[in-house]
Amino acid sequence: MSGSGDPQEAAQPGAGEVTATVIVNAPAERVYAAFTAWERQSDWIPFTTVRVIEGDGGEGSLIEAVTAVGPAVLRDRMRVARLDPPYEVQVVHLGRVLRGPGVLRCTQMEHDRTQVVWHEWFHLPGGVAGRVAWPVMWPGSKVSLTRALKKFGRLVETGALP
Repeated sequence: MSGSGDPQEAAQPGAGEVTATVIVNAPAERVYAAFTAWERQSDWIPFTTVRVIEGDGGEGSLIEAVTAVGPAVLRDRMRVARLDPPYEVQVVHLGRVLRGPGVLRCTQMEHDRTQVVWHEWFHLPGGVAGRVAWPVMWPGSKVSLTRALKKFGRLVETGALP
């Protein structure tokens, strides 16, 4: 298995949690298809290029998201752990900085609307210092995740995704 460290350890929830929720005016099948169009995530996650580096994008595939802002680069490798169309996508982040499980859930609502909940449980780097810094970093992480998910929703609603 590619990635850094022990994949079994990475799959366990970490102490840092981030959740974002959005309602998308589209059926769950369309929302799910848009989310699992991995390389199109670059369209709605700022400064990020996403590609499938191993597999076909299905369960077991390795996805890499590279976020670059100026000279700062963050490489996020994640294994697709489980796909349950059109309801749930589970991944495990395998990097040194971003480690831990993540899940996206799609819940069909009335009138072809879908509630999307994106939840991540990160292992915090830096021991005690990381745990102390998390409350300061968390609001920015939640804001960024929510903004990206709202942009995702707009792209799905307009038919620009998948």
